[in-house]
Parts: sequence; structure tokens; C-alpha cells
Amino acid sequence: MNLTKEEQKMLDGEYGEGVQKAMEIIVALGKIYGAENLVEVASVQVAGVSYKNLGDAGIEFLEEWASKGAKVKVPTTLNPAGMDLDDWKSIGFAEEFADKQLEVIKAFSKMGIPPTCTCTPYLAGNIPKFGDHIAWAESSAVSFANSVIGARTNREGGPSAIAAAVTGRTANFGYHLDENRVATFKIIVEADMKDTSDFGALGYWTGKQLRNKVPFFVGIKHATTDCLKSLGAASAASGGIALYHIENITAEARAKAMLSDDHETVTFTDKEKRDVFEAIGFSESEIDLVVFGCPHASLEEVRTIAERVKGKKLKAMLWITTSKQVKSMAERMGLVKDIEDAGGYIIADMCAVVAPVKSFGFKNIAVNSGKYAWYLPNQGFNVRFGSTEKCIEAAITGRWEP
Repeated sequence: MNLTKEEQKMLDGEYGEGVQKAMEIIVALGKIYGAENLVEVASVQVAGVSYKNLGDAGIEFLEEWASKGAKVKVPTTLNPAGMDLDDWKSIGFAEEFADKQLEVIKAFSKMGIPPTCTCTPYLAGNIPKFGDHIAWAESSAVSFANSVIGARTNREGGPSAIAAAVTGRTANFGYHLDENRVATFKIIVEADMKDTSDFGALGYWTGKQLRNKVPFFVGIKHATTDCLKSLGAASAASGGIALYHIENITAEARAKAMLSDDHETVTFTDKEKRDVFEAIGFSESEIDLVVFGCPHASLEEVRTIAERVKGKKLKAMLWITTSKQVKSMAERMGLVKDIEDAGGYIIADMCAVVAPVKSFGFKNIAVNSGKYAWYLPNQGFNVRFGSTEKCIEAAITGRWEP
């Protein structure tokens, strides 16, 4: 591997043991994947933040690395934690869990990483430019950065993302290279695509069909930012897709070269969409929890839900997970009060996938997220997957209506 003089100094330990350890990780990964050199990164997003996933061993790992003097040198944000870092007590998280989660955040803070815990860093100030090399870890954020923005990142692991933040480098392979960003599948979308859940269903289906290949969608006429993040999140969860293109919509899709000449073609119709929704369900109609925000809800999503539940008393618990920045704006607009007066919560910093949700006694959950629809059943929950409107109605009535 070809290293610059500066990179070799990092590897030789001239900048301390913490930097050396980080560079050793970057170089080792580069050699495994056949990278010829490293590239400088504009920003980093670190996964592996919830204590539910890390445990005590994870805390020890982070504290040890921080104690060696590791400090980030590029803008870095964190993935969601397992609770709201400020309002955990009022929502009902156990103090024992909270203490451990805050230890995790403290260890990251020692490295210079602020507690910006979100899977939508592009809605919270971490916004790369087209063509930037970055090192992001959370699957939906990776998909959004690669596809919608046109930045370049592989899906980093927790340690490799931290290493990239400390060195400002990542290995130049995978989606950092032009040749790996070309789609090998064309997906003709004939289904009616309106709600964000429709894009979640498309992503859910695409991931299962293509696994980790790069798709090129045609036939989608309009897609909001929320629709695009829903599509990417679901396809990353069900199949590991880290990059997609949509004709005339996403950053690189205007270039015909982004679809290979020998591509395969598949079609997504209303039947396939309906099959996805119908495949995720259970016999009972009672709903305990309705959860939005996977990926983290935008201000517009929060506003839509708040307007529908304002003045009502919810029969099921309602959680909307989002970033601290969006929650703060929603609070200033009175949306947090509208949600809380109805009996729900806007929860910052957290994702239900990595939170101790079972400790609350929930069993039957309604979601409009294809990513939630993929992960939550595997955690032992009964899940209904449907439109935003159906989920809001379930929160109001406590029931899932056919």
C-alpha cells in the first residue's frame, strides 16, 4: 500500500499510540480489500453507540482507546443511542441502563466526538458535498450519502469509523472507486408510489431481490427527501444495499454510464408492493406501540403526525424518534407539546432497534418504516407495516384496521 509521509508517521507512532492504533486498523482493512492507497475523508459517522449493543466490553474498548490520546481530526457524529440522553427518565428508561449509556457517550466525548446521536446526520449538520470521500457507518446514512448526495463511502464498522475519524483517512476501495458505483440491475417501478411507506416497501423488496447489488430505478416521477431515506434504509436492512440510483432524481443517475450495458431488469408493480405489506403482520388487531422515525424523522414528518393527533387522546403509545436538532425545532413550533398532550413522545438520540424496548412491555407494534419492519420482528415483536396514515390511526384507536 502506498502511504504518504504523513500517513507513515501516523503508522510509526509519531503522533501517539491512539493515532497509531487507528492507522493500523485503516491499513489492515486496506490490505484486506486490495486498496492501493488511502484517501482523506471530509467527515465521519460512527455506529455502535447503544449500550444495548456494546455492553461493558464495548465501554472498556472505547475508554482504553480514548486513554491512549485518540482524538478525532474531522467532523464526526454518532449513531443513535439506546435512549433519549436528556429525557430518558420521564420516558421511562431504567436508571441502570441510563448510567451505562451515559458512560458510552462520555467515552466518545473524550475523543472529541459530540453527542449528536442520529442516523440522519445530513439533517443535523453533517452534510458532505458531491464527490466527497467520507467514512460513515450506519446503513441508511451510508445509502443516503452515496445515493442522494453523491458522496463516497463504504459501510464502515464501529472501530474502522473511529479510526477514520482519528486519522482523517480511509482505505480507497469499494464505493470510493468509480467502477464499483455502476448499477447492474434496472428496476422498472410501475407501482403507485405516494407514501414514504411505499418507498420502504420498494426498498424492502429490492434488498431481498438484489442483496448487496447496485440498482438503477426507472419510473419514479417524484420522491421527497423522506421517501429517499425510507427507500435506502429498507434496502440496506433487507439486503445490504449501500448505493442506488433513480433516473433524473439522485445525484449520479443522470449519467447513463451509471447503468451497465449488461444489466438485468426486474419490475416492481402494485402486486409486489401489496405482497410486502401483507407479508408483515399477525392475527391480533390490538396495537401497543406505534413508532415512527427509522431513519430519524424529519421536521416535516413530525409536523404531519402532530397535526393529526393534536387534541386527541391516544389509545396506543406513540414514539417519534429523531435527532436533538429536529426535536428542538419541533419544541419551538409547539409540536412536541401537541404530541405529549395526546399521550406520545418525541424521543431524541434513540432508535428503537437498539433500545431496550422490551423492558416497556410492548408486544404489538405498528410502523411505516421498511427498516423497522425488517428488524423488529427478529427481536420478538409482532409488527404491522403500513402507511403513515394507517399508523397514525392505530395510535389514535389502539387497533390496526384492515
